[in-house]
Amino acid sequence: MSKFFPEGKIISTEKNKYNIKSISSLQDSMLNKKILEARCIVCDTDHNLIVDFGHIKGIIPKNECAIGISDGSVKDIAIISKVNKPICFRVTGFENKNDETMVTLSRKIVQEECLDNYIKNLNTGDIIDAKITHLEQFGCFVDIGCGITSLIPIDSISISRILHTKDRFKVGQEIKCIVKSKEKDGKICLTHKELLGNWEQNASKYKPGETVAGIIRSIEDYGIFVELSPNLAGLAEYKDGVKVGQMASVYIKSLIPEKMKVKLIIVDSFDENYIDYNYNYFIKDSHIDYWKYSPEYSNKIIESLF
Repeated sequence: MSKFFPEGKIISTEKNKYNIKSISSLQDSMLNKKILEARCIVCDTDHNLIVDFGHIKGIIPKNECAIGISDGSVKDIAIISKVNKPICFRVTGFENKNDETMVTLSRKIVQEECLDNYIKNLNTGDIIDAKITHLEQFGCFVDIGCGITSLIPIDSISISRILHTKDRFKVGQEIKCIVKSKEKDGKICLTHKELLGNWEQNASKYKPGETVAGIIRSIEDYGIFVELSPNLAGLAEYKDGVKVGQMASVYIKSLIPEKMKVKLIIVDSFDENYIDYNYNYFIKDSHIDYWKYSPEYSNKIIESLF
């Protein structure tokens, strides 16, 4: 099991609390090269990060705040944005600054170790832990270890299409994802939709004749697409007054596996926000090589090869 986690994972653990509770425990952590976490309270005028252990303060010099700061490939906003958030680091020493003893820390060292001993060893198809850090129109950025981020493109989040990643995730949310590809420069691209089940797994939760909850995802001339679950949407007959993003109650007319279709009738639509961020992941393994969304007897094939 990896010892590298998205930032914030260990800050509340008893082990971490013990390792930062006193100067002697911080000294022991330095000698044993332990990875610690604490909340950043200040980014000073020189863009050093300050953490408060209660009994003593710690400082992460600007160039030790993250990989890429010293050579300019990472902008200073990556430092500023860490204020009031948990950050990981390793104790590197103690110094006297303005007649005050401070612990010197490095986040960069931890990130370099995470990169060399964990991220570089990941393979396509590996299922990993991640934490949502930023939501954008084109995709969401996630922390895959020690503050190192990767991207999940919006079309890789779920089978059901969404207009913005905020329709599916929230900042700070812990998720699972799959390594989709690795670039020559070391960057990793991720995917999420395969974990949410295939057509049959999702459709098995519904029966014709039921009236169920849904979300209006798109309105076309030929009908309205309603999401029943992140990896299952159906087509409803057109109805006036319906808007994208509304919640809906829909009647299930039929399920057609060979065409991967769900025919619906919209009973009602209304403005509300019932987004459920607790996703049911159908794959429990730590790695997959192949995933097929479409049923065996479907003419259309939707699949992922890792």
